[in-house]
Amino acid sequence: MTRQLALLLMTTLVVLAATPLEAQQDDQRGLHAASYYQKVKRGEHRLIDCDVAVYGGTPAGVTAAIQAARQGKNAILLSFNQHVGGMTSGGLTATDLGRRDSIGGLALEFYNRIGRESNFRPSEAETLFLEMLDEAGVRVFLERALESVELENNRVVSATMETGEIIRAEMFVDSTYEGDLLAAANVSYHVGREPSVAYNESLAGQWQTVSWKDVYQFCRLPLSPYVEPGNPQSGLLPEIALEAYGKPGDGDYRVQAYNFRMYLSNEEGKIAFPKPRQYDPVRYALLARFLNADSTLRWTLNYTVAAMTDGPVQMRRGDSNNAGSFSSDYVGGNYQWPDGTYQHVALAELPPPRRGLPMPLGELYALREQIFQDHVNYQQGLMYFLANDLRVPKELRDRVSRFGLDPNEFQQTGYWPHQLYVREGRRMVSDYVVTQADCESKKIASDSVGLASYAMDSHFCQRVTVEEDGEMTVRNEGGFGHGCSRPYPVSYRSIVPKKHECSNLLVPVCLSSSHVAYGSIRMEPVFMILGQSAGTAAALAIDEEIAVQDLEYAKLSAQLERDKQRLVWREEPTKPAKQLAGLVVDDAAAKTMGVWTSGTLASVCGPAYIHDNNSGKGEKTVAFEFTVPEPGDYEVKLLYVANPNRSTKTCVTVTNGDLKKEHFVNQRERDGTGKSLGTYRIEDVVTVTVSNRDTDGFVVVDGLQLLPLP
Repeated sequence: MTRQLALLLMTTLVVLAATPLEAQQDDQRGLHAASYYQKVKRGEHRLIDCDVAVYGGTPAGVTAAIQAARQGKNAILLSFNQHVGGMTSGGLTATDLGRRDSIGGLALEFYNRIGRESNFRPSEAETLFLEMLDEAGVRVFLERALESVELENNRVVSATMETGEIIRAEMFVDSTYEGDLLAAANVSYHVGREPSVAYNESLAGQWQTVSWKDVYQFCRLPLSPYVEPGNPQSGLLPEIALEAYGKPGDGDYRVQAYNFRMYLSNEEGKIAFPKPRQYDPVRYALLARFLNADSTLRWTLNYTVAAMTDGPVQMRRGDSNNAGSFSSDYVGGNYQWPDGTYQHVALAELPPPRRGLPMPLGELYALREQIFQDHVNYQQGLMYFLANDLRVPKELRDRVSRFGLDPNEFQQTGYWPHQLYVREGRRMVSDYVVTQADCESKKIASDSVGLASYAMDSHFCQRVTVEEDGEMTVRNEGGFGHGCSRPYPVSYRSIVPKKHECSNLLVPVCLSSSHVAYGSIRMEPVFMILGQSAGTAAALAIDEEIAVQDLEYAKLSAQLERDKQRLVWREEPTKPAKQLAGLVVDDAAAKTMGVWTSGTLASVCGPAYIHDNNSGKGEKTVAFEFTVPEPGDYEVKLLYVANPNRSTKTCVTVTNGDLKKEHFVNQRERDGTGKSLGTYRIEDVVTVTVSNRDTDGFVVVDGLQLLPLP
């Protein structure tokens, strides 16, 4: 049976099990419109008994349910919408891996089975998730929206769905991106950014200065924020906040921006970017002003950090992300999404955690549907504007128009992703809060349930007016990207509530973390890892008839290790490349800037190589500094693993004394183990620097080889 046929059959089965939706009105929304929520017709009360109930069809929910089922438990997965896989099946397939060799267990099994760790199709991911759920015997229920929770003695006894079904289980897992189940269970949580003093985090609060200070800031041009340039009385342009901002380090209730991860194509048959029904070109007046501000501005249509360059969006085949000062991230459009509330305040001190639901869940879902549609209109309008508006320079319009939506993805929702990228919702507050100190390995959790390794990464939280050089202009605030020195453990205590609040709930997505640390943890591989660990803990706690907080960590870690979960980071010793002639330096000995990902496929030097994950273009370098044992003539070679997805123009600079020579290497090809960079007379030190600036694929570095010549 083919995967596509398997998906069709399994999807049919789970949809038939669901309560039918009320018919959509074509004249209101359109037959194929993407939506977050449509209220279901309530059926008769039906009791569904199970051992482990997992609420949330995210990758964490999938792995939690599979793991519990593999341990012999009757597990069910309840997905809010018509899909499983969350962002992994909703468009995010340029996977934010961090260190690949820190990933184990079900997450690694998923990537091995799909055949690659990134750039697969969203539909392929959903097909595989459904296969794995079916193999484990997990019952999947689609379009299940939580209505209420019954609590007894700080335990969740049952959860009632809007369909009228009552889910009764021994253990519950909240694997939603928002944390709706934990809030309904009266568990403590925060929304927004903590002030820097709360956990002594340099990246916390507003206007942090550690990184991203000058990135995507409209190239620091003095763009007037006013409708009539220079005239405050004319009012602010759209998409600029009217609210005053706080001081550096102040906290607030803002969350980082959301967007849709479009899946694009530049091939024949692509779908032209649609004009949304509520298209308003005025929304993009600030972008139009930016696009025409300076004739020397260069538009990369990709990530960039070079001076006088900007996105303004990422245009590539496949998963396309935010990449610019004014881009697909809808800055400021999501503040009410997590729990329906937003208060404009600056927080000098951390407020007490919230508990409970500020509004009934049904009202919250309806509010989120409005926010969802506003995001659809904003991003579809942005792409239509860039492809069609005459204020956009023609050359840029033409380049954008070479792309469109992929006709083979998201066919049920008009080729538009069905999942909004909710980068941050509620964050639980438990007995262990993961903070920047964990990410920087200054604090090491002793009860690891998995490793995280991606950089601390936050998208912008607000777009405001500031005064620079005596002029009022516009700037983005809240974005940062700060690397982690090595993979770090995530504490078991961070995925379980305080015992007195709830003793049979696990939370692998909206875990107990600061905003800063969540920027590192919030990656789909880590969610899969933590979901599996949550499923393991749920099964073991059932076996021992204890609260999840009372589970002996030694028993949990032993089971996780048997299931090939990686709990502790151990650097593998570099193996000498004895088969290579001359002088060889492995990538492990190089100095890196930016976040590089480890790969092990057919490494030619040492146990692994590193690559840039085809992201952060212009931000990442690898520098080899090598002292030759004696002066002489040497051929210098860059070692790497060739592949069709590599960059054809990787910039490599050789610095030898006063000589500085730049090469552009096609890494889809190689001569033996790499490419020659030429022959040099080296007296003492040679430096070779590899950059991912302006590259068109993965940049791979495995080592450096110097061949002495007679």
